[in-house]
Amino acid sequence: MTETVQGPASYFPSIEKKYGRPVGHWQGLIRASPLTRHKELVTWLKEEHGLGHGHANALVAHTLAERMAG
Repeated sequence: MTETVQGPASYFPSIEKKYGRPVGHWQGLIRASPLTRHKELVTWLKEEHGLGHGHANALVAHTLAERMAG
């Protein structure tokens, strides 16, 4: 049986479908950004790249959590 994806990653299929780019593209932008704070990154993705709040928030939360774990 396949486990249901939960948390920020549950948004990833709809992000890829809506914006036509893989999640790795957005994570690369987040990692390369000089911004480091969650809210700043969310605002930047919304204003500069046209992402919706929920999608931007999910990408930032997941990417920053990876950074903290690594």
